[in-house]
Amino acid sequence: MDARQLEYFLAVVDEGGVSRAAQALRIAQPSLSQAIRTLERDLGSDLFHRVGRRVVLTPAGQALIEPARQVVRGIASARASVESTAGLQAGQVEIAAMPSQTVEPLSSLIGAFTRAYPGLSVGIRAAPTADVVLELVRSGVTELGLLGTPEPAKAAGVRLEPAGVQRFVLISPPGSGFPDGGPVRREALRGCRLIVGQTGTGMRRLVDEIQADGIDVTAVVESEHREAILPLVLGGVGYAVLTDSWATLARQAGATVSLLEPAAHLHLSLASRTAALTPAAEAFLAVARDNL
Repeated sequence: MDARQLEYFLAVVDEGGVSRAAQALRIAQPSLSQAIRTLERDLGSDLFHRVGRRVVLTPAGQALIEPARQVVRGIASARASVESTAGLQAGQVEIAAMPSQTVEPLSSLIGAFTRAYPGLSVGIRAAPTADVVLELVRSGVTELGLLGTPEPAKAAGVRLEPAGVQRFVLISPPGSGFPDGGPVRREALRGCRLIVGQTGTGMRRLVDEIQADGIDVTAVVESEHREAILPLVLGGVGYAVLTDSWATLARQAGATVSLLEPAAHLHLSLASRTAALTPAAEAFLAVARDNL
């Protein structure tokens, strides 16, 4: 068993199949399949059930995921530590982030980071909810995470530090009658059709609270794709409650952005794995702390 076999195994897990993993790794599918069979032979246990063209993890495969990530991440950290002696001229930091926090502040943080370290790159892993961000960091899929929660985040198995707050705003189509930049009481949303995110998101939780207060609003669209919400608003499908990270993009596109009253916020947190971080990840955290 070697690290490359473990890397191949994790690629099959993360990509959901041998074919997609081979494409991601840029190797021939037969070579990947042979490497997995060799790993299974070395371990004396099947790691996947083959179901037609699909593969499903066996209990042994499930048990291997976390140790495999530790080995692969440890080798990457060792390589990055050696490379850092030349002054952080190469490497990549991987970050899991929720959609709204990817718009801001992550975009600005990446800008500051890449200006400070032009030889380094950033990989962003999409995560729809805070729990997914935390699990990606905890399991070692990424070293860092950026998340927003209604209350300051608390979680075992990861390091968390505050990264500011984001206020919820109302995004309206042009001509809605709501004041741009002005306050809008939640009661004024009575009868409105809203585009909402999936259960587990902060925006969905706030809409649920508005409904629980007896304000009759209709969830006309539920979308897992946060990037679809602004086009739906501009198309006149409905209104949306989003964080103020979207405000600049919304106004540039012609939408109206109003402050909701009473105010509601998301608390942002930077998450990092408890094991030693690569120099690139440490550098990103330092840049983030200086710019938040």
